[in-house]
Amino acid sequence: MKLPRIMLAAPASGSGKTLITCGILQALVNRGYRVASFKCGPDYIDPMFHSRVIGTRSGNLDTFFTDYATTRYLFGEAASEADLSVIEGVMGYYDGLGGISEKASSSDVALALEAPVVLIVNCRGMSMSAVPLVKGFLEYEKERHIQGVILNQMPEALYRDLKKEIEEKLPVRVLGYVPKADNLVLESRHLGLVLPGEIERLKEKLNELSALLEKTIDLDALIQMAEGAPELPFEKPELPALPEGERIKVGVARDEAFCFTYRDNLRMLEEMGAELVPFSPLSDSRLPEGLQGLILSGGYPELHAAALAANSSMRKEIREAVEGGLPCIAECGGFLYLHRTLEGEDGQKYPMAGVLDAEAYRTGKLSRFGYITLTAERTQLLLPRGGQIRGHEFHYWESESCGDAMEAKKPLRKRSWSCVHGTETLYAGFPHLFFWSNPDAAWNFLKKCGERRC
Repeated sequence: MKLPRIMLAAPASGSGKTLITCGILQALVNRGYRVASFKCGPDYIDPMFHSRVIGTRSGNLDTFFTDYATTRYLFGEAASEADLSVIEGVMGYYDGLGGISEKASSSDVALALEAPVVLIVNCRGMSMSAVPLVKGFLEYEKERHIQGVILNQMPEALYRDLKKEIEEKLPVRVLGYVPKADNLVLESRHLGLVLPGEIERLKEKLNELSALLEKTIDLDALIQMAEGAPELPFEKPELPALPEGERIKVGVARDEAFCFTYRDNLRMLEEMGAELVPFSPLSDSRLPEGLQGLILSGGYPELHAAALAANSSMRKEIREAVEGGLPCIAECGGFLYLHRTLEGEDGQKYPMAGVLDAEAYRTGKLSRFGYITLTAERTQLLLPRGGQIRGHEFHYWESESCGDAMEAKKPLRKRSWSCVHGTETLYAGFPHLFFWSNPDAAWNFLKKCGERRC
């Protein structure tokens, strides 16, 4: 299919690619384009921001989680409903697994998707040095995908001369610049959307940003570059599924405290035969009727610990349901919610569901951050003994009892550790799982849910 697409990447984190990506997405939406957006890597927050604030259909692309064929499918399935797709890179363009490989880097995703790439260069503190920097990235690339450059934090007075210098010496097009604009910076907490009431104000800020980029970036040239991407064939992988007409009812926690769930995981469950029923542990007093399974997503329970504790009827229902054998997946924030107590951001301890007789507490630093491959130490809800699935960890909170049902191992490194409370009906642990790395895990969950009669 002809799927117009463009990747916005950078030499390093902190180059401004998230801000510029958001501004370009907003500008395209304002022009009337149906836009799909994607984030390289396992990040939940940027896709959530794109969908809730900018209004684009958004997802993740990750060549650690999926092979090239599956990556192309996940991209193509969403991109086929859009006029144009924008892919935001992760970290530096070549930064991949373990910090020592290009695998799972932005450049690896660009290779999988044959996507044209625009390199965002942060020019703060430099001018002519941008020329050899761009030259080095172009020469290092094995297959040429970098076709454009945007100069960030670039004074207008220097831009035209630097654009001329780059284009005369290098086979790349300079698409524009972004001046320093402190009033349009998006803080990290904004990207987390911890305060839904801020969304309208953020939309105003993004519209200001998009108006600026309309003046300083040649968006018509960027669109033309995206439309010049080659056709991208993709095939839908075969998945197991229930007989037509059969559905299994699965409750999915979805509110400000539980908002980190891969869209592609949920879509896979639906394709297999799940009827997903959203509910709020924050505001609903009871679980939905007739559930056969439960998903407690990751998110921000620590920011809403007092409200979660105050909802005693929901805590009681979830404890009784999980202890009664309702199949349950609880990832990271959902895992914290199953503890006896959770330390809130305010430092106070709050009662939670009490399925796990342990305390969860704040550490003040990232714990076991990054990609992992999980291997089941014994047969359990998602995997048989020896079965594997890929995921990642990202958390500032820790548990007195992380579990021992699985072994987590860092890719290309020797480090490993035990984790996850796993039984015939429970997966509870810090790792966020990506079902497309092993669809059998999703199918095993759904089959176990099917054993529960509504």
